[in-house]
Amino acid sequence: MAAAEPAVPALPGGGGGGGGAGAGAPSGTVPVLFCFSVFARPSAVPHGAGYELLIQKFLSLYGDQIDMHRKFVVQLFAEEWGQYVDLPKGFAVSERCKVRLVPLQIQLTTLGNLTPPSTVFFCCDMQERFRPAIKYFGDIISVSQRLLQGARILGIPVIVTEQYPKGLGSTVQEIDLTGVKLVLPKTKFSMVLPEVEAALAEIPGVRSVVLFGVETHVCIQQTALELVGRGIEVHIVADATSSRSMMDRMFALERLARTGIIVTTSEAVLLQLVADKDHPKFKEIQNLIKA
Repeated sequence: MAAAEPAVPALPGGGGGGGGAGAGAPSGTVPVLFCFSVFARPSAVPHGAGYELLIQKFLSLYGDQIDMHRKFVVQLFAEEWGQYVDLPKGFAVSERCKVRLVPLQIQLTTLGNLTPPSTVFFCCDMQERFRPAIKYFGDIISVSQRLLQGARILGIPVIVTEQYPKGLGSTVQEIDLTGVKLVLPKTKFSMVLPEVEAALAEIPGVRSVVLFGVETHVCIQQTALELVGRGIEVHIVADATSSRSMMDRMFALERLARTGIIVTTSEAVLLQLVADKDHPKFKEIQNLIKA
């Protein structure tokens, strides 16, 4: 979430109007009514609290309901005008008041564009012990290998994880990991590990992750949601991800699509990355797809 602090003139007469915003505030604090959407929750902040503390309080009260991808503005109820006005620059809480958090702009639907310089491939937990349990695992191996070949041709970084390899084995031998940026063991279901975040920070301009592997409803789903929460656009390759249960796979993909995650196919991803028949690597990518 990004919240703007517009520079507007100070309010004459302060910003009262807290009506019912918690009369029994602890000593040294000021009661404030925090409003968001249709909700209004009384709380208190230290005397002299400014913009940053108000934002922190909004997050503590409404964090699970605030879309972190949107921009917001804090407004103060001004009795003089009988309505909310933008929070004055340099505002500090000195008396009981009422504030609200409102969207500054609507969220733009992602366009889903992929370009090699801004894309990273994530290959999730394609390990030997999953072979007998995962539906269509052989097909998933083939498509994953094709995607990794495409990544090598186009110079796209690849991050690979292995879930508890001591018990579940390493990545299957059919998948060639030559040239990948990282191969990391994990116990967390999501691939978003500190080492992965550090690796992403080293790659300038990363905007999109192409995600594939197993299982769709567990590690893939949790990875996708964490990445989106960090502002990264996620493309899940439907023909390169599966689960033990097709019902789990189906409902996971439906849920992820509803959250704005792009569910796509390996061919669509590879052709989107070359984008033009005259791309110098088009023939190599075309041969991969034909194979």
